[in-house]
Amino acid sequence: MANHTQTIVVKLGTSTLTDGTGRLSRPRMVDLIRQIVALQAEGYRMVLVSSGAVVAGRELLGKPALPNHLPAKQMLSAVGQSYLMQVYGTLFGLYDAHIGQVLLTHSDISHRTRYLNARDTLHTLLDYGIVPVVNENDTVAVDEIKVGDNDTLSAQIAVLLSASLLIILTDQNGLYDRDPRLAPEAHLIERVDVIDEHIHALGGGSVSGLGVGGMATKIQAAQLATRSGTRVVIANGKTPDVLLRIMRGEALGTTFMPTLGHIESRKRWLLTERPAGTLIVDAGAARVLRAEGASLLPVGVRRVAGKFERGAVVSVIAEDERPIAQGLVNYSSAELERLQGHRSKEIVDILGYTYGEEAIHRDNLVLV
Repeated sequence: MANHTQTIVVKLGTSTLTDGTGRLSRPRMVDLIRQIVALQAEGYRMVLVSSGAVVAGRELLGKPALPNHLPAKQMLSAVGQSYLMQVYGTLFGLYDAHIGQVLLTHSDISHRTRYLNARDTLHTLLDYGIVPVVNENDTVAVDEIKVGDNDTLSAQIAVLLSASLLIILTDQNGLYDRDPRLAPEAHLIERVDVIDEHIHALGGGSVSGLGVGGMATKIQAAQLATRSGTRVVIANGKTPDVLLRIMRGEALGTTFMPTLGHIESRKRWLLTERPAGTLIVDAGAARVLRAEGASLLPVGVRRVAGKFERGAVVSVIAEDERPIAQGLVNYSSAELERLQGHRSKEIVDILGYTYGEEAIHRDNLVLV
């Protein structure tokens, strides 16, 4: 098995899952799952961001006539989420593949500690060969269900995991230079290098009326992901072997090129954050951080200044008070006060648990 160690996020919209009908299309779903499992067998780390909980709930309850307000949609989502996962479990099971459900809201991803916990959970699922099936926690997420943009959620997951590619499957072939519903001569835009006002203006509303996000939210998602170093492809879920062909390099749909590499974008973000505290490190740690771009281990920490939670951005300074770096801590200030000066192998003995060997991992550290 090739070891790509590349993470690929696939987003399936309601129109794709239903094949344009009012219920989940098993043939369409099983065909896409076959491709996901095949790519996983090639060594790709596959993540599925799925819509469809509301339509699944409607199907299970026999398409009841309900008022078009938020509690009714949340009720359908509550009923449909477990049913949707049951269908996914059965269909992935045809290929002896395992899935894990991950329900998130936007606030889970914007809150630092929950962001790190979500990332750790997703990485662990992927490490064990399990396909995470991610959806918005619609039963509690009031703003998100109204916007309905799992497109944005898929981009946030791609950023969270430093994914190399985000594939958004929809009922359109991609982004056109004008509305193909009104202009038969419209041309598909195969590649977008810069998402500017002109590109945003080409985004319309939801075509099928089944999903809540149209091309506009997909362009916004592409902008979010490409800024963080992830390439994005918007393509038609009905195209035969669409995922396999995209991964073979075939020009399907519209490709949005990343504007920055992953490391550059993360460094830029880390440098814009105001530090929540400071770690004062010894001369040995200062030397390896500057010279080798190494991670900061607890043994090198001499003192902790300020109060902060796990996942906060902190500054790292030498004992002579010269700034060295900024980074995202794996442990809170209270935990680091207990760990400072100790070797990484002692972490579990001291805390009773571990979030990793590093106080700050080198991927989350930028020299200043």
